[in-house]
Amino acid sequence: MDIRCRKTKCVYNDRYTCKAKGIKVDKKVLCSTFEKGDKPEMDVTKHMFEGDPPQYAPQRDSKTLKILCDAKCLFNKDGVCVSNGITVNSISEKPFCVSFLEGP
Repeated sequence: MDIRCRKTKCVYNDRYTCKAKGIKVDKKVLCSTFEKGDKPEMDVTKHMFEGDPPQYAPQRDSKTLKILCDAKCLFNKDGVCVSNGITVNSISEKPFCVSFLEGP
């Protein structure tokens, strides 16, 4: 599973990869594991085309990571995310799960 996070101020964020022991997405499709730290916000759009791309951390073994989900999402199977990947983005300053697809 590909796990990416654009909430670079989160204490669990290591170069766009989440290092939390577990991830929980709530009913509002927000990452409730998010904890704001004191790291500076990274502006990747500033240098996107200047040959200085953002540095990504290596992917972690997602088989040991459980992603719990309370959202009404297509990938929510009995409270666990079964998506091939999850991305948390900075939308309106909230840690929104952009992998969300409205489900039954």
